[in-house]
Amino acid sequence: MDIAALFSAENLLALATLTLLEIVLGVDNVVFIAVLSGRLPEAQQKLARRIGLIAAMVMRILLLLSISWVMGLGDELLAFNSFGHALSFSAKDLILIGGGALLMVKSVREIHHLVAATDEQKAPGKYASFNAVIVQIAIMDIIFSLDSVITAVGMADDISIMVIAVVISVAVMMVAAEPISNFVQRRRSLKMLALSFLILIGTMLVAEGFGQHVSKGYIYFAMAFGVGVEMLNILGDKIRAKLPSMKKS
Repeated sequence: MDIAALFSAENLLALATLTLLEIVLGVDNVVFIAVLSGRLPEAQQKLARRIGLIAAMVMRILLLLSISWVMGLGDELLAFNSFGHALSFSAKDLILIGGGALLMVKSVREIHHLVAATDEQKAPGKYASFNAVIVQIAIMDIIFSLDSVITAVGMADDISIMVIAVVISVAVMMVAAEPISNFVQRRRSLKMLALSFLILIGTMLVAEGFGQHVSKGYIYFAMAFGVGVEMLNILGDKIRAKLPSMKKS
């Protein structure tokens, strides 16, 4: 392969744009990994996050290398009439519906665990199994990887550019995963917010599977708005905590 042609101005622009999009599309994956890894003992959390992100990278690269199979997922697989309306589903639709439903169920269970949990329940015996967490992360990586791979196919023509963009984006997410996870785990309200985001994302995946396209811009705006409100709450808590000492002085 001609290296000069690979890193032409056009390909470099595609690489930069695609890398940015891959990072944005990977945000929900990082949030999901952060929530699941929080169920593990602290000594295992970092390893679980790294394995989860490496699995995401491997899955995306394998899907990219199987590009004809990925694109074939959009072909009609099932079709039937329901209440006078014709419905058709592709393999991709079924994966999105199943993955979205699984994500919503898992998030609701995590919310129940978070609400019911007490400090006494955080004993080592109450932690989740490391292997079970990794399996759950791997399954959801497949779901989250579909949009990422299809976006890559639409943005670039060279498979090498797609693979480089995926590797760079995962490397960035690995750096960001640690502070994001620690930040989420420190506050119960943030963890609850993250789980609410995952329910929102699961709903979007199911809607997409039924052919109802939902712009991800709305999802990201809702997430940014929710985080902004929570940041104001955190700032307010810090100000209120300083008020007694300010009065005494």
